[in-house]
Amino acid sequence: METRDRARSQWLSWALAAALAAAPAAALAEGKYGPGTSDKEIKIGQTIAYSGPASAYGQLGKVQTAYFDWLNKTKGGINGRKITFISKDDGYQPPKAVENVRSLVEGDDVALIFGVLGTPINMSIRTYLNGKKVPQLFIAAGSSAFNDPKKFPWTMGWQPNLHDEAKFYAKHVLSANPNAKIAVLYQNDDFGKDLLNGLRDGLGDRADKMIVSTQSFQAADPTVDSPLVILHNSGADTLFLFTYSKQGAQAISKIADLNWKPATYLHLGAASVGATLKPAGLDKSTGVMTAGFMKDVTDPKWADDKDVKEWLAWTKENMPGADINDSLNPAGYAYAQTIEQVLRQAGDDLTRESIMKQAANLKNFRVGLLLPESRINTTPENYAVVTYMKLQRFNGKSWDFVD
Repeated sequence: METRDRARSQWLSWALAAALAAAPAAALAEGKYGPGTSDKEIKIGQTIAYSGPASAYGQLGKVQTAYFDWLNKTKGGINGRKITFISKDDGYQPPKAVENVRSLVEGDDVALIFGVLGTPINMSIRTYLNGKKVPQLFIAAGSSAFNDPKKFPWTMGWQPNLHDEAKFYAKHVLSANPNAKIAVLYQNDDFGKDLLNGLRDGLGDRADKMIVSTQSFQAADPTVDSPLVILHNSGADTLFLFTYSKQGAQAISKIADLNWKPATYLHLGAASVGATLKPAGLDKSTGVMTAGFMKDVTDPKWADDKDVKEWLAWTKENMPGADINDSLNPAGYAYAQTIEQVLRQAGDDLTRESIMKQAANLKNFRVGLLLPESRINTTPENYAVVTYMKLQRFNGKSWDFVD
């Protein structure tokens, strides 16, 4: 009897030891999950302007919705997990955006917030998301304030930042027309002021002499005609339009009405043929310059490009009514590909901390619709995502690179 008890006790000890040894492996196989993630699902939240003064940019959210639907149908989602994408309309109103984000985080329990439009909108939600330690990833806003991993480690932009974009234009002006008389139309918020400050920094000690007039407007203003008339009367021969699409289109149209022919630089976020230049008039838009960082999918020079062909086929199948001339469509696709890469890198560790870590460790990642020279490299110390730019000029149909 004693021998039998001893044998039974020994067997139980072995079984317990085996169970303890297997526990970590089982836990690893099951994956690590945070809010909004499981072995079957990843929840992504977004607030964006489907209505209001920046409603043209709601197209970004529509493309991203189609992309995640496509991923779910054709690839089973990401790493075997379906994407649930919840995109809400904020009308480009910061209070509504704050309300939406609180609902997404505390009600819908999303893992992260993705692709939010606009500098003032992202500023309004940044403190809350960082306090909650929720990733605020690949936002559609270029403020240099969104590359501040020390103070705001949970917030990351995507496009070239506004300050560097404006410095890029300043460098060209100093080379092409060092005696330029510059007029600036800018949106009176963090977005417009960041661009204006970048231009001043880029012009250096010549800024006060070269900039002869600046005029601001509010995002909700019905037109920008009045400030454009003032800028025209300043005698400027060079004009910067630090605007979004609606006001950019109004400004280009008004410039033509005034028979004013300044060298015109347009903020890259407004350089959409479909959303800005067509409404303004393609003939009136001829000669406008911007900082290109993506392939113009309508330009014949990219007709045989593999990535452009793939995008055109994808759009035809998944967004048959989309205007291929609208640069927001390929942009939304490229944003979505970047978040897909982050989530693929995260693998089975889908805590918010792991997702943010992967976003800050993209290495030579290539997004096919970016210019061929472009590669995405992020580090925990530098959150800049897309950094390569090349000046381009609109020829009435498409964009030509400026040597």
